[in-house]
Amino acid sequence: MILIGESINIMSQTIGPAMKERNPEPIQNMAKAETNAGVDYLDLNIGPARKSGQEFMDWMVRTVQAASDLPLSLDTTNQDAMEAGLKAVKGKVLMNSVSLQPERLERGLQLAKTYNADLIGLLWGAEGMPRDANERAVHAVNIVFKANELGIGNEHIWIDPIVSPVSVEINQVKACVEFMSMLGEIAPGCRSTVGLSNISNGTPTELRPWLNRTYMIMLMRYGLYSAIVDAFDKDLIAIARGNRPDIIKVVHQVMDGESVDTASLTEELKKYYKTAKVLRGESLYSHSWLEV
Repeated sequence: MILIGESINIMSQTIGPAMKERNPEPIQNMAKAETNAGVDYLDLNIGPARKSGQEFMDWMVRTVQAASDLPLSLDTTNQDAMEAGLKAVKGKVLMNSVSLQPERLERGLQLAKTYNADLIGLLWGAEGMPRDANERAVHAVNIVFKANELGIGNEHIWIDPIVSPVSVEINQVKACVEFMSMLGEIAPGCRSTVGLSNISNGTPTELRPWLNRTYMIMLMRYGLYSAIVDAFDKDLIAIARGNRPDIIKVVHQVMDGESVDTASLTEELKKYYKTAKVLRGESLYSHSWLEV
């Protein structure tokens, strides 16, 4: 699976100040660290960047590419800043993202076409967050149709069904998995991606990796192509690279409704079993779900 490092983000308490101050050293150190951790892309998230967005994204692209040869995912809602980044980038690039909001759709697709960029099709509609798997499917078809009209092939579209926190709404968590099971038929040839850490927003820091890893396994079962992840979670990297089949087996058993002899599981595998139960909506989420 393709892994996109999430840590170069304007919201980061460590990297954010360096980005605002145009201090290259912490940013380049982070780019090198994520590269060494084994991810495949680096996400550069500058946020809305309402002031000096074009200069900001141009500077970020040049700064990071001086420290890493990995391809970049450019992450901003500022279309002018996005274009500045596309102009500055060397090699292949991913636009994060194009949604169905009218002010973002047309120009976003045109930028992808003009600069030969892959794009993330974010399933955010004109009325906001999709309500269920079926509404996600409608949004996916609409984005793909509009992209195809411009001559953008499905292989250049990465569909993002929008992961939301398990602590907020379990039905959205389940809908995302359901949608992934449908995507291959809805939009054959399209890739997929998610902002994986969204699943654990609002969860205590030390517990977040269990949710992130388990949800990734659930989505991977339905062909998840990529995810924006914490590059420094070594267990997550190992799972994504297929090096922990024991964990994957337990999560799949929960997904299939199989009876699992929990007494035979290691303490680590019990945590994945309990987490899968929560993400399936079979157990209620609380900050103490691993202790129950």
